[in-house]
Amino acid sequence: MAQKGDLMTVRPDIRVLDATIRDGGLVNNFMFTDEFINALYRANVKAGIDYMEFGYKASKELFDVNKFGKWKFCDEQDIRAIVGDNNSDMKISVMADVGRCDYKKDILPKEESVIDMVRVATYVHQMPAAIEMIEDAKAKGYEVTCNIMAISNTQESDLDQALNMVVDSPADGIYIVDSYGALYPEQIRRTADKYTTLAEANNKYVGMHAHNNQQLAFANTIEACAQGVSYLDATMSGMGRGAGNCQMELLLGFLKNPKYKLFPVLKFIEENIESLKQAGVEWGFDIPYMLTGQLNQHPRAAIAAMKEGRKDYTGFFKELVEKD
Repeated sequence: MAQKGDLMTVRPDIRVLDATIRDGGLVNNFMFTDEFINALYRANVKAGIDYMEFGYKASKELFDVNKFGKWKFCDEQDIRAIVGDNNSDMKISVMADVGRCDYKKDILPKEESVIDMVRVATYVHQMPAAIEMIEDAKAKGYEVTCNIMAISNTQESDLDQALNMVVDSPADGIYIVDSYGALYPEQIRRTADKYTTLAEANNKYVGMHAHNNQQLAFANTIEACAQGVSYLDATMSGMGRGAGNCQMELLLGFLKNPKYKLFPVLKFIEENIESLKQAGVEWGFDIPYMLTGQLNQHPRAAIAAMKEGRKDYTGFFKELVEKD
């Protein structure tokens, strides 16, 4: 597919989604203060962000509510305590993981909820269950996406079959998800071409969710954008699991649409993110994350190494190679 747009033009189809709470919550077990969430909501509205993802719709039977903050579960009353009736142009999103969500009970009909979008996160082997969740959320009145995770570690034939299942479903959009931070821009270009060709033929859009293990989250996001991907995930200061995600401040600086304002993002980072870091909440590029990304492995080993404060990079590398 030919490049879509250029550095000087505005793409009216672009939508920016802030995933700070949802992906960032994986760093601190969703233990955010209400002041932090309120400030983030206000900053996103002022910055012209299109969607704000509040967290997960996780099962309270599977996850202990005493070990996680409330944004692991995103109860309706908790979201409304922040946004009221959300009298803004920004839409509210939540994520539901296949096998980890009591979606029939916990995802209310749209007319009873301030939530606008449900993003169904799945691995390829879970696609039948994902399609059932997509159908349920769509029937309830939501905008729905399917986020197929860990595609760098998925067989091409399996991915193709999964994509065909999604395009035949009522999902509104399909997300490219580089869960391991393993993909390079050239691979993103080919992947975006595959996704957008299928999606556009079926009246769906494509999104991009990148991880920064190899410091390529921003590069991969704008590469996907150039290839026609229109929904772009980012987080404040890149806050997210392990190496983090595409930085919102970088993405807004790149996009030329005057509706997006950088100053509220910078102000939020200055007043809220820096204090989190000073309190010991850690994320961002480091060598263990780089190694799992380069080896196309799940970052759990790197996350454990970082928590242990390991600096024996050669020893860690040997462990990864032996496991691989």
